[in-house]
Amino acid sequence: MFFHVGILDIIDILLVAILFYQVFKLIRGTVAINIFIGIFAIYVLWIAVQALNMELLSTILGQVLGVGVLALFIVFQQEIRKFLLYLGTQYMSRSKFSLRSIFFRRSDRFDSGVNIDAIVKASRNMSESKTGALIVIRRTTSLAPYEQTGDVLDANTNSRLLENIFFKNTPLHDGAVIIVRNKIRAARCVLPPTDNLSLPAHYGMRHRAALGISENSDAVVVVVSEETGNISLVEAGQIKSGISFVELRHLLEEALNK
Repeated sequence: MFFHVGILDIIDILLVAILFYQVFKLIRGTVAINIFIGIFAIYVLWIAVQALNMELLSTILGQVLGVGVLALFIVFQQEIRKFLLYLGTQYMSRSKFSLRSIFFRRSDRFDSGVNIDAIVKASRNMSESKTGALIVIRRTTSLAPYEQTGDVLDANTNSRLLENIFFKNTPLHDGAVIIVRNKIRAARCVLPPTDNLSLPAHYGMRHRAALGISENSDAVVVVVSEETGNISLVEAGQIKSGISFVELRHLLEEALNK
């Protein structure tokens, strides 16, 4: 018996493989991977039971999987949110012919006017003095819920103010700064930490919070390590550590002008 494999079948297989790979990347290292493996094992068992015509067990497993679809949306709501956000930020905004470029004017797509020079200068000075910092730059996703956890400043972005906020003896240094356009909207903000369990041990709470907010929004985050002075840039759940001031400027310009 021969199977006819056409071009559409190959495309179908490739799309399924890409989908599973992206889902695996999102849940790798989290407790969700164990739940996913368990559900997948039940599905494989159900296929085998159907092939063996074991009607009673097949019916039971079929009912379990039917209810499991609803359970998936409940259990994996954060992962589903991150996956949809990943699609929106990674595949729909890189081209000038993307959906975002069609439905939104350029001035509306991203918060233009961010003072990159001030952020880079402050990061360099704080890196040299080993002053810990966590700077969140909003793009299209609203960060209002996180702004409300801190103290609203609504001040123009400049390097001296950023350095003063994160100076260890000031009351605003513990938390994140959120920048919207050219305004420091709020300081001492609380961010959701990532639930990724496979991160290196040397990543502290600032790095985990930076990854967490990047997984729940399309924000770009700059982190300065208090222990080493290293600068990191976090975007879409990915972190680039130990970058130079020149690299930081280049990455920020690239991220904010997609």
